[in-house]
Amino acid sequence: MANAPTPNKAKKQGSSSGSNLFASLAIIICFILGYIVWKYIMGDPSHFEGGDPELGQPLPGDYFGMVYKAGLVVPVLLGLLTMTIVFSFERFFVISKASGKGNVDEFVTRIQGFLATGNIDAAIAECDKQKGSVANVIRTGLVKYKEASADTRVNPEQASIAIEKEIEEATALEMPMLEKNMTVIATLVSIGTLTGLLGTVTGMIKAFAALATGGAPDQAQLANGISEALVNTATGIFTSTIAVVMYNVFTSKIDKLTYSIDEAGYSIVQTYASTHNN
Repeated sequence: MANAPTPNKAKKQGSSSGSNLFASLAIIICFILGYIVWKYIMGDPSHFEGGDPELGQPLPGDYFGMVYKAGLVVPVLLGLLTMTIVFSFERFFVISKASGKGNVDEFVTRIQGFLATGNIDAAIAECDKQKGSVANVIRTGLVKYKEASADTRVNPEQASIAIEKEIEEATALEMPMLEKNMTVIATLVSIGTLTGLLGTVTGMIKAFAALATGGAPDQAQLANGISEALVNTATGIFTSTIAVVMYNVFTSKIDKLTYSIDEAGYSIVQTYASTHNN
C-alpha cells in the first residue's frame, strides 16, 4: 500500500508538463495571432484613403484603420487580449472538469447522507458517478475509511489520522492543477494596463512632436498621435478588466471546491471517529 500513490504522482507530473507546454505555446501563438490581425486585417488597404496603410489616413468611421494607425503597441495588446480569452476558456474547462458531472454541493450532501447511514460502498459508487478532482479526493478518503473499518486490529485514533492524511495527500495531488495558469491571468491584469499606458505615452509623444513643428502644427500627425494614445489606453484597460474579472471568478470557484473537499473530508473523519471509538 505504501507505493500506491506513485502512479497518481506520475500521472499528475505528466499533466503538469503538458500544461506547461500548452501555456508556452499558447503565449507564442497569441502574440503571433495578434500581429497577424493587426497587420493583415486591420492594416488591409481597404481601410485607408488611397489604399495605402502607411501613408493614407483611415477612412471616416473605419475603426480597423484607426486601430492600425495606433502603432506597434497594438499587436502586443491584441496578443495580451487573446491570451486573456484563451487562458480563461482553458481554466473554465479545467475547473468544470474538476467539479465533476453534477452539482458539487449536492454531491457533498449525498456523501454525508451515505456516511450517516454507514453505507460506504454507496458513497464510493457516488464518487465514481460524479468523477472529477473533488470526487477523486473524497473517494480516496472513503476507500481508506473502508480499509480501516475492515481491520479490527487498527487503533481508531491512528486510523482517523491515517484517513485525514490520505485525504490531504490526495488533495495535494489534485488541487494544484486547478491553480495552474492562474498566475498568467493574474499577470495579465497588470501587464495589460502597463502596456496600454506605454501606448498612451508613445501616442502623446507623437502628438507633442506634431505641435512642436515650426509654423502650423501637422494636423494629421497630431490626430494620429492622440488616436494612438486613446486606442492603446482603451485596449489596455479592456484587457485588464477581463483578466481581473476572470481571475476573481476562477479564484472563487477554486475556493468553493476546496471548501467542499474540506467539508466532506471532515465528515469522513468525524464519522469514523464517532462509530469506532465506542
